[in-house]
Amino acid sequence: MAGGNAVAPDRNLALELVRVTEAAALSCARWVGRGDKEAADQAAVDAMRAMLDTVAMNGVVIIGEGEKDEAPMLFNGEEVGNGSPPDVDVAVDPLEGTRLTSVGQPNAIAVIAVAERGTMFFPGAAVYMDKIAAGPEIAAVIDITATPQENVARAAEAKGAKPTDVTVVVLDRERNLDLIAGLREAGAKVNLITDGDVAPAIAAARQSSVVDLMMGIGGTPEGVIAAAAVKCLGGAVQGRLWPRNDEERQALVEDGYDLDRVLTTDDLVAGDDVFVAATGVTDGALLNGVHLSRDGAVTDSIVMRSRSGTVRRIEAYHHLEKLSRFSGRTYR
Repeated sequence: MAGGNAVAPDRNLALELVRVTEAAALSCARWVGRGDKEAADQAAVDAMRAMLDTVAMNGVVIIGEGEKDEAPMLFNGEEVGNGSPPDVDVAVDPLEGTRLTSVGQPNAIAVIAVAERGTMFFPGAAVYMDKIAAGPEIAAVIDITATPQENVARAAEAKGAKPTDVTVVVLDRERNLDLIAGLREAGAKVNLITDGDVAPAIAAARQSSVVDLMMGIGGTPEGVIAAAAVKCLGGAVQGRLWPRNDEERQALVEDGYDLDRVLTTDDLVAGDDVFVAATGVTDGALLNGVHLSRDGAVTDSIVMRSRSGTVRRIEAYHHLEKLSRFSGRTYR
């Protein structure tokens, strides 16, 4: 946790962070639909890394790109920012939805979360986590240890609705088949997604969203980022580490992780001052993607801060020729 003499993150940091996600989204937008997810991811990583160096913070990457995706930058433990206060933990996903981007499908985003130093959960060897996320209306009643049917019934009661009115987003994977069957048995509407569960978690936590819950086994790093965003929105996340095999299970146990522990929002991101910024790469339920015009591009971003509860939606126009001269990057 931040010490008594530490400098707290400033509210202006939020607008600095959206410049970071905008840069990542703009750089990888030219790879949308081109079938090369590695090139798209590399473009996003490079742009985010360069822009992060200009941000006024002394950051350490807790959730990075390199550990899971073997990218050359933004690895766990890397120092980012210009080195000035505040001291912060940083979680990044320069391109959540690399495959979505490569095939031109919806819901790819660039996202970053920042909190006070020492407050973000480090998942160690755990690549996957069983998760449930909800907004303020349902936050108090969700329980990851309950059955899917029980969670749907609780969500419906909290909303003053029927189970058939509850919409749940689930990652379409074999490991989630029992969950999907249970949700359908409960009568819920199940929206299956092929990749990326940060954007759906944010969507579930937003007021007046068409999504009520995000559930299922997905990436642990994404779970920490999602928790940061959901905390800003007043919702809740619960998670349990999900080892893929005995070797991973043993490694986690030896490192002191309790695999039966239910991790709450505050366990995943304990900070009181959390910032999250995300920019759309392809059009989706949460954000519009990068829209290119003859000489420019329009980006759609969301910026959140937990302390104030402020959520900003930012549409920005970028003159690509000027950006190219300024940054030395190619945007087409």
